[in-house]
Amino acid sequence: MDEIFSRNELFWGNDAQNILKNSHIAVFGLGGVGGFCAEALARAGVGNLTIVDFDTVSTSNINRQIVALHSTVGESKAKLFETRLKDINPEINLNVIDDFYTGAEDILSGKIDFTADAIDTLRSKITLLETCVKKGIPSISSMGAGNRIDPTKLYISDISEIENKNAPFVSNCIYQLKKLGIENGIAVVASREKPFCREKISAKEKIETKSGEHIEFTKITPASTPFVASCAGIFMASYIVQKLIKKSH
Repeated sequence: MDEIFSRNELFWGNDAQNILKNSHIAVFGLGGVGGFCAEALARAGVGNLTIVDFDTVSTSNINRQIVALHSTVGESKAKLFETRLKDINPEINLNVIDDFYTGAEDILSGKIDFTADAIDTLRSKITLLETCVKKGIPSISSMGAGNRIDPTKLYISDISEIENKNAPFVSNCIYQLKKLGIENGIAVVASREKPFCREKISAKEKIETKSGEHIEFTKITPASTPFVASCAGIFMASYIVQKLIKKSH
């Protein structure tokens, strides 16, 4: 295993690599953002990952999602990542949750050093971020990778310092969190690019969780290019790794 991460160690050293090996990170959402985040964390040498996603690969995912291929259409994203991440690091400890996150699950009850939020449904996203704040778990959240083409407009800030608060999904997140008394203390990956989509597409989505709970929500389909979501996920992974290994320097 030492050789796999030898190039990492040339940059941040053995002590930092051991910190990553012993760290536990939870990634919620394994689409365009979360999938690249989870993979980058595994390649960084994070030894313990919880990955959460209920969805299966669709043909429309192929343009931007790392496990989306014609050969994987219809397969569980969580299970595909289980195979892929173990192929990257056979010694990685994975907690694979192939289910829709509602907050009823006690996913964050154990030792979690960091959470990456790449959820694209508002209610689940707010529930996760509120839980992280209450439990004192550091988190970074994706706030605006859809409807954009330019990854150079991405930046990381505290949620209180988001520059474009008028984008509908971002403004809704900020509003809902503010109602819960949360106005800062959450890192976000956001974009300075004005969102654009040629057509608004929405549909009612009905999901039954593994526990039998029925969830219904309106799913808005954004425009998505191959460039921004992947970079947002890598931004998130880089931020997490830097925060974790800071204590070794």
